[in-house]
Amino acid sequence: MTTVTAETIDDTLLKKRLDKAMFRSRLRAFLLVSPLLLFLLITFIAPIGYFLILGFYDNTFSKIMPGTTQALKNWDSNSEPTEEMFAVLVADMVVARKEKTIGKVATRVNREKPGTRSLFTSSARKAARLEPPFRESLPKVKKAWNDIAVWQAMKTASRTFTPGYYAAALDLKLNSDGSITRQDEKRRIHMTLLLRTLQISSLVTLFCLALGYPIAYLLATLPARTSNLLLILVLLPFWTSILVRTTAWIAMLQSQGVVNDLLVFFGVTDDGSRYSLIYNKLGTLIAMTHILLPFMVLPLYSVMKGIPPSYVRAAKSLGANNWTAFWRVYAPQTIPGIGAGAILVFIVAIGYYITPALVGGQDGTMISNTIDDHMRKSLNWSLASALGGVLMVVVLTLYWLYDRVVGIDNMKLG
Repeated sequence: MTTVTAETIDDTLLKKRLDKAMFRSRLRAFLLVSPLLLFLLITFIAPIGYFLILGFYDNTFSKIMPGTTQALKNWDSNSEPTEEMFAVLVADMVVARKEKTIGKVATRVNREKPGTRSLFTSSARKAARLEPPFRESLPKVKKAWNDIAVWQAMKTASRTFTPGYYAAALDLKLNSDGSITRQDEKRRIHMTLLLRTLQISSLVTLFCLALGYPIAYLLATLPARTSNLLLILVLLPFWTSILVRTTAWIAMLQSQGVVNDLLVFFGVTDDGSRYSLIYNKLGTLIAMTHILLPFMVLPLYSVMKGIPPSYVRAAKSLGANNWTAFWRVYAPQTIPGIGAGAILVFIVAIGYYITPALVGGQDGTMISNTIDDHMRKSLNWSLASALGGVLMVVVLTLYWLYDRVVGIDNMKLG
């Protein structure tokens, strides 16, 4: 028989009170951060989730052309379209023309087979006057209705949930029978842009490291008064708009700009052979390196500032020369700052689009510029979402590899 003592009762009550106090403390902390969590959910997480889904979801055709969508489900994609398929197509076009939505259908099918937009818009204007058999009367309006490739494009477009956009983002093509093949060679542009984006981002990160490391080392070793003054110069670009800084590089790098004038003045080149420093990949690299350099300097400086100078002095007192003391003692302690700066610069660079759009030209544009074009010009939001999703997967994969090789725990911002 268990004996219940006053001490046991006191311990139980104390534990309950402690649990209740901890619960109230956690609830209070949650309520304090809930506005921030709600803000992140509405402005960050929800939009990302929406656009990731949008890369798989497109109900434009199926919503406007329900009869045609149903008829195409039972079609094998290879046999000739039947009279029933032609009839429901004409009926759907009549309704879409009346509701002024035929343009959306034409645009959707045109993404699968370029050149079909005018086919839908012109046929819809005459669809109400057509008479059966529609298999004969519709091709009289446009002969292209006898082309089975048009019907295959409609079947592909009729899928509400489709991997077609993500396939297009990877330079692949979703066929009407559900198979995936490579795009025509002339239309393989997205992977080229993705590889160029990774290349430019990596080069910008390396250039920022090469330029930023000596600057950060100088700031960390100088007296506090001097280093604070120089640090203001490092932070000064943050007070200037990116657009202004990029425009300034346009003035400096053009053929009659400051840089070429200096090269001519010092005899590096003559006036008739000025260098092309802008509207190409080189211009993008120069401008982006200048803009992103502070993002490398600040993490390096914060880490270097915390390294005691006595470590290097101790190494020298044990017989190491200046280079050995720096390379064997000082440099390994700056690796957390290098990792933080590299990750920061690379992730910011991989999504850049203002600077490449202004100074990149044809060779210096990045995949973010293509995403922007699809969002604002072609209005193909699904393909833009798919490209963004692919870019996000690439960044997360590189981040995971960095964690496996270096370790996120070794990354420090100060």
